[in-house]
Amino acid sequence: MDTTHNGQAKEEAAAAAAVRDGSVCGYESLDRLLRDNLRPEVFQEVSRLLIGLNCGRTLEVVPLADSAKALSSECDFDIQAFRFTADKEVLREPRVVRVGLIQNSIVLPTTAPFLDQKRAIHQKVKPMIDAAGASGVNILCLQEAWTMPFAFCTREKRWCEFAEPVDGESTRFLQDLAKKYNMVIVNPILERDVNHGETIWNTAVIIGNHGNIIGKHRKNHIPRVGDFNESTYYMEGNTGHPVFETAYGKIAVNICYGRHHPLNWLAFGLNGAEIVFNPSATVGELSEPMWPIEARNAAIANSYFVGSINRVGTETFPNPFTSGDGKPQHADFGHFYGSSHFSAPDASCTPSLSRHRDGLLVSDMDLNLCRQLKDKWGFRMTARYELYADILAQYLKPEFEPQVISDPLLQKKSY
Repeated sequence: MDTTHNGQAKEEAAAAAAVRDGSVCGYESLDRLLRDNLRPEVFQEVSRLLIGLNCGRTLEVVPLADSAKALSSECDFDIQAFRFTADKEVLREPRVVRVGLIQNSIVLPTTAPFLDQKRAIHQKVKPMIDAAGASGVNILCLQEAWTMPFAFCTREKRWCEFAEPVDGESTRFLQDLAKKYNMVIVNPILERDVNHGETIWNTAVIIGNHGNIIGKHRKNHIPRVGDFNESTYYMEGNTGHPVFETAYGKIAVNICYGRHHPLNWLAFGLNGAEIVFNPSATVGELSEPMWPIEARNAAIANSYFVGSINRVGTETFPNPFTSGDGKPQHADFGHFYGSSHFSAPDASCTPSLSRHRDGLLVSDMDLNLCRQLKDKWGFRMTARYELYADILAQYLKPEFEPQVISDPLLQKKSY
């Protein structure tokens, strides 16, 4: 008997099954795969290298209320909680805020009536928000366009029916919960701007802890890569890089594709953000190797916390579509791999939520860490903004020439 061949076949079958269900070789996440397959002392060292140390220590796990854990069990969503600390200061008290992220799949098939789809998602997400409330979360962020399937790459205009005003049904739904739990909620929606010709935007509405609307931010960068050509529905936003001062801290929202642009992250930091949320919708084949890196790098470079949220599941649409990458027409974008996580300015980050299940991630974070890391590394003080401003100003001119100094002995090639 060829045991090698049989073993390889079993491994391939297991890998194929994992791809289908969205797991990592049968595990919820990379962290859980490593935790269950490495000796504790080895896992501790691997974890130190992968997700760092917070103030020189392993990230603390936070115990959650029994009612929150009961909702997690009853409604089958992943729930995890951690604590980022800061060094004790003499002149300032700790500024600890509890922050939550929610990732979820859609509920009904994309062929179901639109209102039924939206209401079903509301009903699904509500127990997760209740669990956040029971856990004492102060600021909560949902995923990009959470009220609908991520249909923006089908190029079918009928999905615009999901768009709603800033003060529409989904905002009103969350306003009640924000008031109930004394919680700031970031509500990413497909916005219909009724005051400007029914224009559509990809927007995050910031709801205050009293249920009031603090403001909104519109997605700055629109992708044109593979399936993700969203400019059929909305264009680049016009709200700049606003930072919203809430009862619990200064927050900003870098929506999805904006995470690939370092200057976008920088601008929120220059405006004083302490926490920047990145509600997203992205699939494994396209971006998964980038996912643990970009937001974490932004947290380090800009001395603030980052909350990264990605939806989960595979969403299949009734009509096949094509994209710009030359693939045959298909009816889905691939697997939205979840893996929501928090990153801190000291280069530490939490383990990720499940790659294939709904989830609520909770984190305590001492916002004093932001200033402490600014003092330690001096990035603001040592940056050369005047040089960057000069090169950007030059680059924008039609007659711009790159600053390249060629070796005079280099033989020039003609192209």
